[in-house]
Amino acid sequence: MRILVVEDNARLNELVVKKLESENYSVDACMRGDETADYLACAEYDVLILDIMLPGTSGLDVLRAMRAKGDRTPVLLLTARDSVGDRVSGLDAGADDYLVKPFAFDELMARVRALIRRGTNTASDVLTAADLAMDCASRRVTRGGHEIALSSREFAILEYLLRNKGIVLSRHTIGGHIWNYGYEGESNIIDVYIRNLRRKMDSAGGEKLIHTVRGAGYVLREGV
Repeated sequence: MRILVVEDNARLNELVVKKLESENYSVDACMRGDETADYLACAEYDVLILDIMLPGTSGLDVLRAMRAKGDRTPVLLLTARDSVGDRVSGLDAGADDYLVKPFAFDELMARVRALIRRGTNTASDVLTAADLAMDCASRRVTRGGHEIALSSREFAILEYLLRNKGIVLSRHTIGGHIWNYGYEGESNIIDVYIRNLRRKMDSAGGEKLIHTVRGAGYVLREGV
């Protein structure tokens, strides 16, 4: 899943990015409000973490412009402004959640997971398909009760497929949610990861879950 962080405190920006990356999220970051629109125009994000007091354009103005354009990306406002009036203004501007600085990183991660669940219409951090189960909070994957060891990228791709179960996803769409702008890799990298995922998942037994749709991409589908 791909996240954009907009925070003008360089140290906090770096810390948030590192924490998100340690949880296997793909992360882009900037420090000015007037840069945000360019990022949103070039990529589809699963969550936007947005400071309110930003140089160039305030976070609230960024948020209002997004909603006016019909952009429904889940937004978490991350700010030092903690009055009731500030919270009301942020939520009325279209924010989905509001977290006050200083904050605990565990709470930030929990709120991010909640926004991703809301954005993908999933009710739980545990995603399932047939006898496959993925716990997004503990980062644990099992099949038929047997644990499957996945790399961070394998986990991220499988999570995205599970959250879009039954939907055919192109290689470009999958890559856009798994890697940030800094990634430089081979054009067939998605195929390589899918092949590795199939090998690990099928070795645990059960029906094949990841299917190739020729000329279109991949779909995770059960009962086929």
